[in-house]
Amino acid sequence: MIRLVLIGIGVGAASAIMFVSAVSGTSVALLLACLAPLPILIAALGWSHWTALIGAAVGGVALGLVAGPAAFLMYLVRVGLPAWWLGYLALLARPAQQPDGVEWYPVGSLVVWTSIVSTAVVVVMLLSLGLDVESLSAELRQMVAQVVRSLERPPTGARFLLDYATVWIPPAFAISLTVLNLINLWLAARIVKVSGRLQRPVPDLPSMRFPAYAPLLVGAAIAGWFLGGMTGVASSVLASSMLTAYAVLGFAVLHLITRGMNSRSFVLTGAYVAAFFWPVLALFALLGLIDTAFDLRGRVARKQGPPTLPN
Repeated sequence: MIRLVLIGIGVGAASAIMFVSAVSGTSVALLLACLAPLPILIAALGWSHWTALIGAAVGGVALGLVAGPAAFLMYLVRVGLPAWWLGYLALLARPAQQPDGVEWYPVGSLVVWTSIVSTAVVVVMLLSLGLDVESLSAELRQMVAQVVRSLERPPTGARFLLDYATVWIPPAFAISLTVLNLINLWLAARIVKVSGRLQRPVPDLPSMRFPAYAPLLVGAAIAGWFLGGMTGVASSVLASSMLTAYAVLGFAVLHLITRGMNSRSFVLTGAYVAAFFWPVLALFALLGLIDTAFDLRGRVARKQGPPTLPN
């Protein structure tokens, strides 16, 4: 128990330092801030979720003592609690008729939960800026204006960015945070696997399936988007996070259907590079939705038949 507490203190301190390094504004510091959940996730996957919870608490308290209550709450909401919760879900298991006698929490459900957690974080951050659309819009416009003024050559669409800040910033935050949380979770699993401490077997990511409620979340979020007000803003955040999750599912479809192709590496590399452009990411989200509706991977698997054994 003492060992777990000491590990928790260490990862909490490391995570807090990475989080607060963003203040310097350098590229390396911003990268470290993006990876701030990583030590907490490593503690959760490598030891236990209790170790991760201790780390989250230590990181929050340390920042609170140095920078005040606002930093304490920001760290817990943005880094500590989401990382702890995702690490907790990743190690959930129950007895089942499996080769190892254990059924682990489905990786598809974990991806969906990453979107839900990212949505909650972004909504809380937006509410801290304003409780109504007018005050939120004013704060977001001010943020964008400060960024534009800091540039030597403001972009051509600077006026558009200012006028529609409430429209594009919340979804952009949601997409970015969902991607970052997924990357941190994947990195943590890889690091813990190399150390030999990963308890659950590495899942076959191209075969993952989303839970039945995932399409309902997407539909409800898109419908709520048209309601306007803060409900519409929150719905836009949820829709963007969930569509990002479906883009990940679209990549899983691409990975599976290209198995055995000679040009597979070229196709996958091109797809990942193209995904930096949001329209392409939207196409992968559509591919994920189509697979959910029509089981593309199942059709391809049935068409290809079972794999042939080497002679």
